[in-house]
Amino acid sequence: MQKNTWLVALLGVLIGALLVLTIDKWVGNRRLRVQQSDWSKLNLVLQQVDENYVDSVDHASVGEAAIVAALAKLDPHSIYMPPTTLEESETELAGNFDGIGIQFNVPNDTAIVLEVIPGGPSEKIGLQPGDRLLRVNETNIAGVKFPQDSIVGRIKGPAGTKVTVTVGRGKDLIPFEITRGKIPLHSVDAAFMLDDTTAYLKLSKFSRTSFNEVGEASLSLLDQGMKKMIFDLRGNTGGFFDQALNLSNLFLHRGQQIVYMEGLHRKREDYKADGRGILQDVRLVVLIDEGSASSSEILSGALQDNHRATIVGRRSFGKGLVQEPVYFSDGSGLRITVARFYTPSGRCIQKPYGEDYDYEVLRRYEGGEMLAADSMKVENGGILPDVFVPIDTTRASRFFIDCRNKATTMRFASAFFDAHREELGAIDDFNALIRFLDRSDLERQFLDFAQKVDGLTPAAGGWGEDKPYLMAQVRALVGRYSKLGDNAYYHLYLPVDRDVAAAIAL
Repeated sequence: MQKNTWLVALLGVLIGALLVLTIDKWVGNRRLRVQQSDWSKLNLVLQQVDENYVDSVDHASVGEAAIVAALAKLDPHSIYMPPTTLEESETELAGNFDGIGIQFNVPNDTAIVLEVIPGGPSEKIGLQPGDRLLRVNETNIAGVKFPQDSIVGRIKGPAGTKVTVTVGRGKDLIPFEITRGKIPLHSVDAAFMLDDTTAYLKLSKFSRTSFNEVGEASLSLLDQGMKKMIFDLRGNTGGFFDQALNLSNLFLHRGQQIVYMEGLHRKREDYKADGRGILQDVRLVVLIDEGSASSSEILSGALQDNHRATIVGRRSFGKGLVQEPVYFSDGSGLRITVARFYTPSGRCIQKPYGEDYDYEVLRRYEGGEMLAADSMKVENGGILPDVFVPIDTTRASRFFIDCRNKATTMRFASAFFDAHREELGAIDDFNALIRFLDRSDLERQFLDFAQKVDGLTPAAGGWGEDKPYLMAQVRALVGRYSKLGDNAYYHLYLPVDRDVAAAIAL
């Protein structure tokens, strides 16, 4: 028995040796030396694929797949962007793009013009808010489930090129031949006075033009008597770092720290205000939520730590990584993390990485953080508000949800504008707009529209709860078709905005 065991062991050693010799033969009778401290193994793998793979290899696709996989092991925000993605990303933040100069929405399989950008090609040739986009060149885009991104793709194009857009205006079909041009992308969505001394300003992103836009809007608000400002950064996912610095400088006093950054290969860098900001004496409330990220968090964190503003809302997203761009000759590029951002008091803005990083905000809902302030933890990253405002869970009636799902309010606003185009389109004063809306019997008309067009009727006794929210939305959407645009929309909807109510109460 013992002799047999010895023979089995010897046979195993011989088989193992033969396997090693065979494998060595597969790789050219040699073992490839690798070191885990550098990239030699990756290079060797790609070299072996190149020299030995059974079929021809598409170097571009394999190389890009390897890049994406490698960066995914670092952090959630170090990314590779192929040429098209990189161009779109930089265009979005550049402050302008080539196109025809309209904003539109697609509430019911037909694109409706919401805004014609002043000075753009569409305004010069006569497009109007409320126009229905039916055809781009020879392609029908209405009533055929045409994707919104595809509509944008067909309308946009290099400055100087032409596109024919056919619109429906009332009963008329009107073809417009439009020469595309450079279109400014505004980052200040709205800026107006709420009362004699309090202003509201909403910033949607930190683009190349944000500091200039906020500065110009602020000068106008100061002329109108602004002493207090509600600065809305909700849903603002960030953008250019220098714009966050410049905007912080508007409010902070000389020498006050804005932010600092530090990384393994980047020495600590501190950024401080120079004391030349025009809003140093304006009382300030900043609104944030779980969609406020990056530059929004730098700005709100600087104002909070310097006791310059009261932060209202919910914990911000938690993106505090410094990305530097790397560009390649084929038009692609990297955004690679080189440091972390810290608020003046030393708080790291970045939230922890995890397997469910992309779903972390959803976990906040599941964990109750959106409903209770004591669920927020500093170590979880982001900026914690000074005044917590829970999400509003009261707007959940069947009628409210059905109207939202069917875009009933948006489609009603479009239909109402078609019927009152001349009068509504001429209004450029907020008080005149209020008077027009008050005498228009919007409540009855909206309920009739919802019932006749979408078959929706409020439950018995339920309209009393839905009315404040839905009618505020209806009035805001109708008001947007006036010359006041988004200023009218936000001004009319803010009365039912709980975050703004909390800010005003301060």
